Formats: sequence, C-alpha cells, structure tokens
Amino acid sequence: MNRNQAVTLILLFLIPASCFAQFRKYSNEFLNIGAGARGLAMGNAQVASANDATAGYWNPAGLTGVKDHPNAGIMHAEYFAGIAKYDYASVAVPVQENKRTLGFSLLRFAVDDIPNTLFLVEPDGSINYNNITTFSSADYAFLVSFAQKLKETESKTISFGINAKVIYRKVGKFATAWGFGFDAGLQMHGDRWNFGVVARDVTTTFNAWKFKFTDREKEVLYLTKNDIPVRSTELTSPRLVIGGGYNFHISNSVKLLAEANLDLTFDGKRNTILSSSALSADPHIGLEASIKDVFFVRGGITNFQRALADGDTLNQKKVWIYQPSVGAGFKIQNVMLDYAFTNLANQSNPLFTHIFSLRVNFGKHKEENN
Repeated sequence: MNRNQAVTLILLFLIPASCFAQFRKYSNEFLNIGAGARGLAMGNAQVASANDATAGYWNPAGLTGVKDHPNAGIMHAEYFAGIAKYDYASVAVPVQENKRTLGFSLLRFAVDDIPNTLFLVEPDGSINYNNITTFSSADYAFLVSFAQKLKETESKTISFGINAKVIYRKVGKFATAWGFGFDAGLQMHGDRWNFGVVARDVTTTFNAWKFKFTDREKEVLYLTKNDIPVRSTELTSPRLVIGGGYNFHISNSVKLLAEANLDLTFDGKRNTILSSSALSADPHIGLEASIKDVFFVRGGITNFQRALADGDTLNQKKVWIYQPSVGAGFKIQNVMLDYAFTNLANQSNPLFTHIFSLRVNFGKHKEENN
C-alpha cells in the first residue's frame, strides 16, 4: 500500500459525507481503536479486567482498581508507515478512601501533510505543482470519568462508572465538528473471576459539522461537480460490550488471565460472526500470562469477518479472517512498560504496527491484580 492509497483509506472515515442528520455505522471510529499496549495486545478484551487509568477508555467502572495513589498512562502509535498518528494519555485519581475515582483521558488520531490539489490545474488547463498545499485532519476526544464502588466484601466487589466525552474533529480549514456523548459501565470481581459490561454512546453521541470554503474553492468544487456542504449532523448509535475473565493460578509465580468480550451493535447488519438487521456481535479474545507479576506475555484475536479467499478468481469462496496481536510487558516497581505488535488487516494479508505505552503508579508501590 503506497502513501496515496493509505491517505485515501484513512480519509474515508475521517471526513463525513454531507447529510442532514443520520446514524452512521462507522461514526467516530477513532474511538474504537483501543487504548494502551496491554489492551491492544489482548485483542481489545479489557471490559472485565481493566483496573488502571486506561479503564477510563475501556470501562469507567474499572477505575476503582486505582487505589491509594494516582495512576497515569501514555501511548503513541503510528499506522500506515507513519502516515496516521495515534496518541493517548490518561490519569486516574482515587478519592474518598478509595471508594471513588476520578479519571481524565485524551485521545488524538491525525493524518498530517495531506496534499490539497484543489488549485493544481490552472484556468488555462496547465498543471502548476506550486499550487499544492498541505493540511491536517485530526480527531480529538476528551473523557471525564467517575467511578464508585457499590459493594465490597471479602468475596465480591461491584463498581459503577460513567464517562462524559467531548469530541472535536478538524479537517484543515475546511471543516470542524463538535460532539458530545456518555458511556456507562459496571464491573464485578470475585476471588478469581471478573465480569464487566459497558454501554458506549448510551445517549447517542452526535457530531455537529460546519464547513467553510472560500469563493474560489467553491468555484472549483462546483466546476468539478462536487457538492458544497454547509452543515451536517452525524449520529453514533449506542453499543453494548459484555466481557468475562478468569485468573488461573498455574503456580506460585505464574498466573494466566483469560478474557473474552462480545461487542454488540444495533445499527444494522455488519460483517461479524453474528450478523442480523437487529443485532450484530463481534467477539474479542485475550490472554495474559504473568511471571512473578514482573514480566508479562500477551496475545489476542479480534475482528472476525467473512472475506473472499485469496486466489479465488471467481470471487465466490469466502473464508473467516481475523486480526491477531501479541505483546509483552515489564514492570519495575511503580513503572510498567508495555508493547503490542498488532495486525490492522488479517492473518493472510498483514499490515502490522508496533505500539508502546507507559503506565506509572505515583507514590508508594502498591497494586492489586484482579
């Protein structure tokens, strides 16, 4: 895939179509990429087990796992040979004797240096490459999270959390959008088992777009038979993610966490394992092996789809494809360094990317593993 093809692919979900107001299946897709190398290495299976600052993204109820001292995390990833850049930062602060937690998260997904060829062709038909300028297309999201323990006993802990999110999207000087939405989640933890559920965009998230073009730009768009948008509203349908996990104690020094999530959407038929006009279900499976709670090895599978088989010239044979991922982590006292090697396409046509993230517990070293 060359640079122009990659930019075209990315812009398909960065720039919305002109419409009045409608639900879009793939609205705000940058919010579905993931957060933190740990979760991405485990195939995005985090709803039941996330218990640090990244829980503000995966399931706000998990923020109650941050105890005694603040926890923070940062991540940077680059996609399509560095064309698209994804950055994430979060912090969680426990309050009221660890019964409540406040969280703040910031996400940015951007493509920079996109060629603007509106004025490439002069009025006389000649091509002037000096007229090419560049612009950036960037998506931002700011999440404010609140989590509280509803019940805590020796055998069970139940927590609830909510997110309020503000979305800002900008495509050069041509278009800007503001959006707002809410998430709500629940987590339950037993001695070895975990359960989580989160309703994302529970109140329906919307983006209100405004477009701005100069008279000269409008003239070019009109002559090239392109629509000139003025305003549009883009709606994101609610989705429900359910997950469960179990901790296997292999030995005194080796533990294994297994988690499976089911992503349920209600906005029409999708290319998923379970697909219908009323409901589509997309599974995520992840594993994490820990050695003395110092070294971690992870793996996951996600995004199961039916696709045409490679080499099928008749375009009739379909096979199941999926996206695998692996990763590792290393903890030194209060600092955790995580790495993920993820696949953006499928196992037979890979588009791999490397992801690094850092997590820090401030204060005296103390951490629980659910």
